[in-house]
Amino acid sequence: MHPPIENSAGDGNRIEDYALVGDEQTGALVGRDGSVDWLCLPRFDSPACFAKLLGDEENGHWRIAPKDTEGPCTRRAYRPGTLVLDTEWDTPQGSVRVTDLMPQRHHAPDLVRIVEGLSGRVTVRSRLRLRFDYGLIVPWMRRSGGHHVAVAGPDSVWLRSEPSVDTWGENFSTLSEFTVEEGEQVAFVLTWHPSHEPRPALINPFRALRDSVADWQAWTARCRYDGPHKDAVQRSLITLKALTYAPTGGIVAALTTSLPEEMGGVRNWDYRYCWLRDSTLTLGALLTAGYQEEAEAWRDWLLRAVAGDPADLQIMYGLAGERRLPEWELPWLSGFAGSVPVRIGNDAVRQLQLDVYGEVMDSLSLARLSGLTAKPHIWSLECALMEFLRTAWRQPDEGLWEVRGGRRHFVHSKVMVWVAADRAVRTLQRHPHLKGDIDGWRQMRDEVHREVCERGWDPERNTFTQHYGSRELDAALLLIPRVGFLPPDDPRVTGTIDAVRAELSHDGLLRRYSVDRTDVDGLPGDEGAFLVCSFWLADALHMTGRTREAHELFERLVGLANDVGLLSEEYDPVSGRLLGNFPQAFSHIGLVNTALALFGTDGAG
Repeated sequence: MHPPIENSAGDGNRIEDYALVGDEQTGALVGRDGSVDWLCLPRFDSPACFAKLLGDEENGHWRIAPKDTEGPCTRRAYRPGTLVLDTEWDTPQGSVRVTDLMPQRHHAPDLVRIVEGLSGRVTVRSRLRLRFDYGLIVPWMRRSGGHHVAVAGPDSVWLRSEPSVDTWGENFSTLSEFTVEEGEQVAFVLTWHPSHEPRPALINPFRALRDSVADWQAWTARCRYDGPHKDAVQRSLITLKALTYAPTGGIVAALTTSLPEEMGGVRNWDYRYCWLRDSTLTLGALLTAGYQEEAEAWRDWLLRAVAGDPADLQIMYGLAGERRLPEWELPWLSGFAGSVPVRIGNDAVRQLQLDVYGEVMDSLSLARLSGLTAKPHIWSLECALMEFLRTAWRQPDEGLWEVRGGRRHFVHSKVMVWVAADRAVRTLQRHPHLKGDIDGWRQMRDEVHREVCERGWDPERNTFTQHYGSRELDAALLLIPRVGFLPPDDPRVTGTIDAVRAELSHDGLLRRYSVDRTDVDGLPGDEGAFLVCSFWLADALHMTGRTREAHELFERLVGLANDVGLLSEEYDPVSGRLLGNFPQAFSHIGLVNTALALFGTDGAG
């Protein structure tokens, strides 16, 4: 784990200072200082009621900590095998713990915060500042039956404490101050519901804590992995579970929007949606680790999302498969570390990315091979996708990194078209009762392979390139042996690995591509090392016989997680800071898959 460092952005938390709690429909980020600075209710993609993460205290937060304590906690940790967070402070007066959780909901989302005295006699202060609509709207507050009720438009939030403590209003905030001795507990429960509906039934916060710990530990016990860094693998799987929208099975890319890829820069995107590019890697990680039920739910979400005209296949969808995700900006938020604009929605949803066809075909092939419950319409969907690709594959596209600098013939996209055709041919070979144009798809597969090897290959430098006619490289080329386009011992594979490693390395970690040498993404500024690409490098090194180097890289990558085991999208080796949206599903999928590749489920790899 990397050590604490100064926040170069000035006041406020760093990305790595946050921990996640959630209920598999939304989640909250809790800072080391005991402040909940991000929470969207009732869904991952709903407007935030705590948006300090992307602004300041006036945009909403909820801090519980010892009175007159401004800095970080003394220690914190998740309870083993759970998403229940304990944050502790040692003060001259004694020690106190705040336990944060979001119980799996029945009707309404609840954020539970339990304060417990550990020693001495400690005075604790709670400051709640609710701001609906991403920190813009100050709600109307009132009391009702011993509860505080906040209402604004469609949103209503109830706050109660058990046992009840005195509260008062100050500067449009709700404050509480109380003292706890060893063994004493005070629980706060924040509950959201639509403002036009009656208050939902109250939960018992102490029972919710016991049930949440038991439920999470029972789920974690199903994990098959028992190798090195077992805690990191389990934490990654718990994070993926937490980023799953339970009603549909969709997995969001991250909990947040607009955490910057460059501090103070404009590379700030909304990741609270479900990307198809993650599908095969996610499915493989869940299946191999022993989570077939979750894998099947993800597969079923995928089938619903992509249903329709194959020409309309999108790179991402909403939590329930929604297709319209318009992008707009929030000018009232100052951005994390001054990184603006703050964006909601994602215009990349309109891009053409041919690689997603290969990822969908690969996922459905893997699901079939793994024995997931068959669906009668899956093969007809795959045939429709292949018929669309028969001519569409010749088009340029935006590529898997969602570049905004114009379409090109990206090599990775063409390789994934080859994957689509290859999986279709293999399916017919394994299941001769299915009907399809095996000769036509085999011919298409061969043609794509020839073209990539001719137009996407740089013989002078012994490497595949980012796109046809380019001298630039792309970390996605590391996936060539993984998907079977060429065998790991092919000289073109090892040449590409060496070239990518040499040209895209940033202090031993990998960038996606050379931002400073190309206009491919159409954006100003820089970005950090992309963590999943570094996991791909470890995989590629292992596949090509350089397992010792793969182990060394994996060890370093695991060490980049924050103190509670969470990874963001990127990392800046210069400042030692995490960058990008957080926690990032793609990074945690990379960690799980690389651990499984290096060590197997039992650690004997």
